[in-house]
Amino acid sequence: MVPQRAGQKRKVVEVAQAEAEEGNGQLEIGAMNGEFEGDGEEEDVVSEDDSEGEEDEDEDDEKGVEDDDELASDEIPSSEEGEEDVRQQLQDLKTSNAHDNVAQSLMGSDTAKAVAAIASDAHVKPFDDDDAADVPNYTITTDANGNPRYIYGEIDPVYDSDDSDAAIPGNTIGNIPLSYYDAYPHIGYDINGRRIARPAKGEALDSLLDSIDIPEGWTGLTDPATGKPLELTAEQLETLKKLTRNEAPGDGYDPYPDMVEWFTGKGKEEVMPLSGAPEPKRRFIPSMHEHKRVMKMVKAIREGRIKPYRAPTEEDREREEAEQDFATYDVWATEQSRPDHVMNIPAPKLPPPGYEESYHPPPEYLPDDGERQTWEEQDEEDRDRDFLPRDHAALRKVPGYEQFVKEKFERCLDLYLAPRVRRSKLNIDPESLLPKLPDPAELKPFPTTCTTICRGHEGKVRSISIDPSGKWIGSGGDDGTVRVWDILTGRQLWKIKLSKEEAVNVVSWRPGPVDTCILVACCGETIYFLLPQNDLCTPETEAKSRDLLDAGYGYAATAPTPTKTSNGATKPSLSSWARPPTPLQDRGCLLTLTLHTTAKTLAWHRRGDYFSTVSPSATAVSTAIAIHTLSKHQTQHPRLRLRGLAQTSCFHPLKPLFFVATKTKVRIYDLQAQRLEKELLPGAKWISSISLHPQGSNLLVASYDKRLLWHDLELGATPYKVIRHHTKAVRAVAFHMGGLPLLADGSDDGTLHVLHGKVVGDLMVNAAVVPLRVLRGHAVVGSLGVLGIEWHGREAWCARGGGSA
Repeated sequence: MVPQRAGQKRKVVEVAQAEAEEGNGQLEIGAMNGEFEGDGEEEDVVSEDDSEGEEDEDEDDEKGVEDDDELASDEIPSSEEGEEDVRQQLQDLKTSNAHDNVAQSLMGSDTAKAVAAIASDAHVKPFDDDDAADVPNYTITTDANGNPRYIYGEIDPVYDSDDSDAAIPGNTIGNIPLSYYDAYPHIGYDINGRRIARPAKGEALDSLLDSIDIPEGWTGLTDPATGKPLELTAEQLETLKKLTRNEAPGDGYDPYPDMVEWFTGKGKEEVMPLSGAPEPKRRFIPSMHEHKRVMKMVKAIREGRIKPYRAPTEEDREREEAEQDFATYDVWATEQSRPDHVMNIPAPKLPPPGYEESYHPPPEYLPDDGERQTWEEQDEEDRDRDFLPRDHAALRKVPGYEQFVKEKFERCLDLYLAPRVRRSKLNIDPESLLPKLPDPAELKPFPTTCTTICRGHEGKVRSISIDPSGKWIGSGGDDGTVRVWDILTGRQLWKIKLSKEEAVNVVSWRPGPVDTCILVACCGETIYFLLPQNDLCTPETEAKSRDLLDAGYGYAATAPTPTKTSNGATKPSLSSWARPPTPLQDRGCLLTLTLHTTAKTLAWHRRGDYFSTVSPSATAVSTAIAIHTLSKHQTQHPRLRLRGLAQTSCFHPLKPLFFVATKTKVRIYDLQAQRLEKELLPGAKWISSISLHPQGSNLLVASYDKRLLWHDLELGATPYKVIRHHTKAVRAVAFHMGGLPLLADGSDDGTLHVLHGKVVGDLMVNAAVVPLRVLRGHAVVGSLGVLGIEWHGREAWCARGGGSA
């Protein structure tokens, strides 16, 4: 049931006669009159509605619109045959496609035509407008495929309001710019969905303006929402005129008010428009409600129900005592200055200005041209003052100081960063800060004093070595000689001159059993294999040593043919094994190995058959490292693919591992598997020497950046411990190879540090490093101190060679 729209009126209709359809039977007039005779009162009501117009709309809302079944039951008599006939006629009238125009005409004044189709003079109750709302607003046609198509009519809303002040429907496009509608004849839509036509522009608008006078309020502006000319009221135009003339737009504003003399009057007393004094009591007029509340409180006080003063109880006393125990103080309660702390330091004060800062200083304080130029060329930090004295005739001619802000800022920094209280030094025992170390007396034996000095070299001693038997010390120096000394007495036992120009860089005894006595020396590009004379060796030892050195010649005779180049020529060898000249053989040199580069370091394998040499000055990285076989007189250059120049090398005592140190890294190679096993990152800028522990689990790395790095090969690639106790470069480091937990390192500062380094096989226990002794004695010559270190094979003896012979 659709409610009736407020304000909608009924219309008077005339009933016309309608033709009956064929096949449905004709409806006789007399039968209709007889059927509707009982509705005379309703006819009178209808006539009254036609004459008087619209009744109260509230009555219509209560009645509503009745269905077709209710209409038949209320207005048609109870005759069964007549009732069925009339009901069928009404249903056919409503639903028949042939009478669609009748159903559509049931709204407004056309309703009478539909009623006239039933009877010419029948009295019928007219339909309300709510019944017209049920009529569909569409027509049904057939599309090209034969399917039904619904065509809706245009919306035509009807407004029955008589309000003449209603706002003109505006454009409902919102914030969309009007430029989006430039290609369309309209500029938007109103609230009913109708298109808003574009206003006239251009020639049409000019012709229209020429034909009429300019209306009042015309501004020439366009409303961006509607596209029509924007009209302003007279008040708005007047406000715009005042704004363009910089006048006050408000009414009653006086830009030039009269001056109020606040300090005028008798005695020139101060008369202010506002006062902070409290309101006087004579102005207070209490309300009746407040008066009643006050009287209630007065009555309660008199009766004793409210006590203005209550005697403190025991709980109040306990609370006050607790507050006194933990009393708090208001730091801003008093403004009295407190005395400074006894350790207070006053803020630094600026010195008083002198003659230089005067605007008219004496002539002797004014700089000349040379001093001015020198001051300008100096950096700001090197100047003795931030300004130059200048002479001005008057104070008013003094210009602004360009460094004023900077100078005040630095002064604020001085005040902010200046100490305020003297702090006493902490009385801490320096010994308590050191870690708890064992007593060095408990870690003996270790070297403590210098017992033997071997003198004889002309220049620096670059390398020393102790033979496996522990009786002799071999040394080589810048004078090109190799000398053998008695380890107990320091007496020279044997000497050989290898070169007049080249220095002996390395001397090393061949390890192994004591039945041989072979000393190897590197001088320039040649490696010499020496057999000391002067009855240092027994005939049996000398014979075995000669046989060991001569065994390689037989292997060289049966060696495979050398490789050849593409031209068929024999490829030159990078090394050559040969017998030395007869004079050298007579002095004890039995074999020579010639390289094309200068060998700086030499390291033996523990079996004594293999040894390696490192030549940092080699032109090619592949030829910098060479591994030699003494029993075969064979030299090999392993392709290790180093990233940097090789510095030194050593063999693992138990595994087929080969350690090679470059400037910054230590690389470990497996010679049997021919692959890189591990790479260590000491973090040093330049590695000078390495030493491997007898168990092969720890490595010491010395560097030129004054550090000694301890690597535990089981932990990782980074150092386990970094030791910094030298002031200059550390050139040599060595473990004790005889089983004692000792190590030593020498530096260019001329000192030798002896440390206790205990290494155990348990992986859960870290190595213990304890400094024992600092040995001095070598003089620093040419910025060089200790150059070589060697431990005795069994005793806690340490030999060193350095810059002073």
